[in-house]
Amino acid sequence: MECTNLWQLSHLFLGETHTVTCLRTIRLPLAACAACFDPLALLRSKRESKGAPMRVPRFGLWWLALALLGAIQIGCSAPSTEGDTASASTDAPTAASTAAMSSAGVESTVPAVQDGAAQDGTADSGTQDAPRPVPAQAQFDPLRLLEATLPDEQLESGWIRLFDGYTAMGWFVEGKANWSIADGVVRVDSGEHSYFCTQLQFSDFEFQVDFRCDPQTNSGIFLRTTPRPGNVATDCLELNIAPPDNPFPTGSFVRRQRLEPEQLASFDPTQWHTYYVRVEGRQATVHLDDRQIMVLDDFDAAPTGHIALQHNSGRVEFRNVLLRPIGLQRLRTDAQWESDWTAATKPGDSMQVTGSTEGLHIVGGLGKVQSRKSFGDFALQASYTLASPQVNSGIFFRCIPDSMLDGYECQVNHATIDGDPLRPADGGAGAIFRRQDARIVVGDGTRRTFLTLYAVGPHMATWVNGLQVVDFTDRRAPDDNPRRGLRLAPGPLALQGHDPTTDVLFHSIAVARP
Repeated sequence: MECTNLWQLSHLFLGETHTVTCLRTIRLPLAACAACFDPLALLRSKRESKGAPMRVPRFGLWWLALALLGAIQIGCSAPSTEGDTASASTDAPTAASTAAMSSAGVESTVPAVQDGAAQDGTADSGTQDAPRPVPAQAQFDPLRLLEATLPDEQLESGWIRLFDGYTAMGWFVEGKANWSIADGVVRVDSGEHSYFCTQLQFSDFEFQVDFRCDPQTNSGIFLRTTPRPGNVATDCLELNIAPPDNPFPTGSFVRRQRLEPEQLASFDPTQWHTYYVRVEGRQATVHLDDRQIMVLDDFDAAPTGHIALQHNSGRVEFRNVLLRPIGLQRLRTDAQWESDWTAATKPGDSMQVTGSTEGLHIVGGLGKVQSRKSFGDFALQASYTLASPQVNSGIFFRCIPDSMLDGYECQVNHATIDGDPLRPADGGAGAIFRRQDARIVVGDGTRRTFLTLYAVGPHMATWVNGLQVVDFTDRRAPDDNPRRGLRLAPGPLALQGHDPTTDVLFHSIAVARP
């Protein structure tokens, strides 16, 4: 039975509100029941054996619907074309379900990231993180997520949108405060000290955010931090947002370097302003509204950490939260591509690989173009064009060297069901294939498309044209083969020639430490 039918049945019996509640609370026991037998078939056989049409007893509706929801928790996945041992994938909350589950003024508690399913197709019991709170989210049309993609100029420069303006995907809240999301803005004005914190951790990057606040607000931007920041003088960086009478007013690094208030004499905090920060190694450079105001050299702090927006006191709002990884090294896709890659084809199949100034062109398959270098934790940015949305390719990572595509796969495929971008036909561009589908399919792939992939420990996140589509943590037991379990060991990248219809041009591929 298809997942969509199970979902429809659960709506039929429980309605959306109870369906969502059950999805949040039902875990292994009901999933196990649903995996053991088909309750509809059981009821049908009993009724038909008595010569009567099937009717579900009224007292059994709740039991039946809960069992069906347990089956949904297992997830459904199309058979792998690469010969995976069958395993269920845990899909991301779709854009539609995210919009349906969100309501203004009510704080949600959802799993911080979507976990991998066990190899036998059941949930991986006992290994999920406790749910982390996220801000209340206003109702919205999920197709509006496509408005959060970035213009080509920013994409070509490597920028991604950390906060999409509609959901908390890629973020969580640490500490109790009334964070909320609406109209492209995340805001807070009361509660205890609290942090709107990225799921991912970053090391070297450029960061940009718009902010505005009340005149007496105390807030800040924390960089390379833990979810609960430690000593800002030694452990992380805090770029302050605070009034002139604060010991470290707006533009200062708290307990490190003060910006004198007269340098911002005309600053009105109630208007929108933009921080731009570049953090590289032990140097941080800050611009405020396109004017450089601060350079911090030789600072001590963790080499990597989260980015967090702070609530200390007062009202503050943030929007247009962007990041660009820096220090990426390009892998060759021109006529000298073989200096960085090797090609191999499955016996009996055919694949052509051609490098040019336009990029690396892969036609046919099954085959792979494998990098000569290995990567463990990394940030990767690629751009590509497909001959059609149905073309199937992928970027494999942490591969077993010299195997035929035994690795995690970041999907390169833009096919949809009935033209609906909320219904990927084969995981969707940016999916971690067989682990988590893309929440929305961005574009059709037939014009230049930009993909960003972060892999940091078991945590993986992807962006397509600047919009985050996947946030996934692999919580399976360790295994050398990532098709079967968690692999953290470095391995080569591999570009996939999926089948004879594959026709993809990789314009650029660049990789750096995260």
